[in-house]
Amino acid sequence: MSTNSFFAKFLRFIGIVLMGLTGGFTLLGGIGTTCAALFPTKYDSMAALAPFQWLYILFVITGIAIGLWGIWATVKLVRGTTGSYKMSLQALIAGTLVGGLHIYMSQMLRGKSMPVDAVVYTTVFTLAIFLLFRIPSIWQGVNFDKGNTKSNLPAGGAAAMLLGIMTLTIQYTMGATHTWGGINYADAFNTAMTLTGLGLLLIGVGLFLGRAKVLETGPRLKVQERTA
Repeated sequence: MSTNSFFAKFLRFIGIVLMGLTGGFTLLGGIGTTCAALFPTKYDSMAALAPFQWLYILFVITGIAIGLWGIWATVKLVRGTTGSYKMSLQALIAGTLVGGLHIYMSQMLRGKSMPVDAVVYTTVFTLAIFLLFRIPSIWQGVNFDKGNTKSNLPAGGAAAMLLGIMTLTIQYTMGATHTWGGINYADAFNTAMTLTGLGLLLIGVGLFLGRAKVLETGPRLKVQERTA
């Protein structure tokens, strides 16, 4: 498979988008664990976590760190930076291990583990796709180290826009698992989430426009070279 073939570019697109979504979802999950980590006794369903409050604070810290790690790995994938695939795998494996422990502890202590389950399932799915990329016949074309930043811009734009939509709608999509006593605790940090979501949408649009500009200027440069 050629690195510049349509199928190779399509697989890189899928990988970049999945990595971006997984990193963003993990980051939001880490932030969302704050209520259980800092105020477990405030909610009857979280009271059992109180003796392990220190552990859940670590889940918040590691969730945020792994989420940022995944987002940075996505940026490197878009740039075609050497080692971007390795960094992505490391972030995904770390997310799977920490998330798996988070699920186990929550199930053991309170019999529930949502919404961390969704984060871990997403991470495992993305990890499986990235491991499939290493099949020699596939890796020959997908190899992210040989990717072209210009051709990866649409994938980066799509990932940013989807993350923006996720950020803007998280209070609705996660409301069912964060509602206690009729209060939706996922509906928090409204100003910050709105600004972040809108910023990601603008970044995504900017990346798409950047790719369009590259496609537009390419033929012009060739014409200038011929007429020079």
